[in-house]
Amino acid sequence: MTATTYESSQSNDSFNVAPKMPANIPHVDEVAATSAPLKSAAFFLGAYCKEYNEDFMLCKNESRDPAHCLKEGRKVTRCAVDLITKMRENCAQQFDEHWQCLEKRNQEYYLCRKPERKLNACMFEKLGLTKSIPGSPAGQPQIHEVSNPIYKAIQK
Repeated sequence: MTATTYESSQSNDSFNVAPKMPANIPHVDEVAATSAPLKSAAFFLGAYCKEYNEDFMLCKNESRDPAHCLKEGRKVTRCAVDLITKMRENCAQQFDEHWQCLEKRNQEYYLCRKPERKLNACMFEKLGLTKSIPGSPAGQPQIHEVSNPIYKAIQK
């Protein structure tokens, strides 16, 4: 098969064709981040964009039609872009160190606790955001806050 097999009838650009959005849906730039930066920012995104995420999920429960929640989805994307931009402006070095560690270590959080601690401290200091893992046991420190962690590849 050749790349032309996948070309759109609207354009000659293979694989670079964005679907046309309805006119009533506001434009928003894509997040433009790979999985490692998104995973690094995931808990902060969950807290920072909580209201938009909840609205989107409620909308998705109303209808199975993908077009039904485009506006809410755009708000989630806009919020994510806003936070990633703020992270890059305020904690670029710590953010880069953490997501690059995740990229090199099969995206395992426990192998990247040292750069994660630095990122968490910066995010709290500069943006007032804390990492909180949903479903963690009450009254116990969260896994990323353990005072004497054991850094090794295999957890027992």
